Amino acid sequence: MSTPEHVVAPVALVTGGGSGIGRSIARRLAGAGYVVVVAGRRSEPLEATLAELPAESGSFAVSVDVADPAAVEALFDEVVRGAGRLDLLVNNAGAFGPSAPIQEYPDDGWTSTVAVNLTGAFLCSRAAFRQMIQQDPRGGRIINNGSISAHAPRPNAVAYTASKHGITGLTKALALEGRNHNIACGQIDIGNAATEMTRQIEAGALQADGSIAAEPTMSAEQVADAVLYMAGLPLNANVLFMTVMATGMPFVGRG
Repeated sequence: MSTPEHVVAPVALVTGGGSGIGRSIARRLAGAGYVVVVAGRRSEPLEATLAELPAESGSFAVSVDVADPAAVEALFDEVVRGAGRLDLLVNNAGAFGPSAPIQEYPDDGWTSTVAVNLTGAFLCSRAAFRQMIQQDPRGGRIINNGSISAHAPRPNAVAYTASKHGITGLTKALALEGRNHNIACGQIDIGNAATEMTRQIEAGALQADGSIAAEPTMSAEQVADAVLYMAGLPLNANVLFMTVMATGMPFVGRG
């Protein structure tokens, strides 16, 4: 979609954009007229995502480790240098981490999972606030990828669960502090979107009662549609929390 010269296209940064939900979000945003900066650790998947975006969108990719403060600062420098401003940050980068009971959970698994899922979202949000406060026009929107695990844990996933509960606190803090700066922040809690990460869930996942059961999934494009709706609201309106899930997954009720 071409943009008339007198219209400035909005700029979105999507972390974890090299695959899965991030790739679907990037496609949807670029198709809606955004300049999308796709960020992630590995350059090859980022380039594959970029190849699926409209060439005329002006989108580009940046390799980054979101858990590294210096790398995040460099990322935002690249965003501003390449696109001029930032209107939307989608904190999507995440890792499930090791699967192990709490008494056996490894130190490095805890540290690395929390670093990507929670610290990375904090670092990117802090840099986004700094940019959105100083740009003209001022303000923007942040959308955090929560999870059903921000409400209810899966067995043997203490680091992922704790980090996603932490995302909920981060979302509330950003929404509060953003009021004075025309910055809106919301969270999308996703349940069983079909990606490489959820392939095992489709085959059979450990349930709270110890059984193994295949769980239904939904298309990642449905998540991207929801993110596009959240992103498209004027800054005086906000979806603070939204849950998008496979209808039949075991979340509501007792199992």
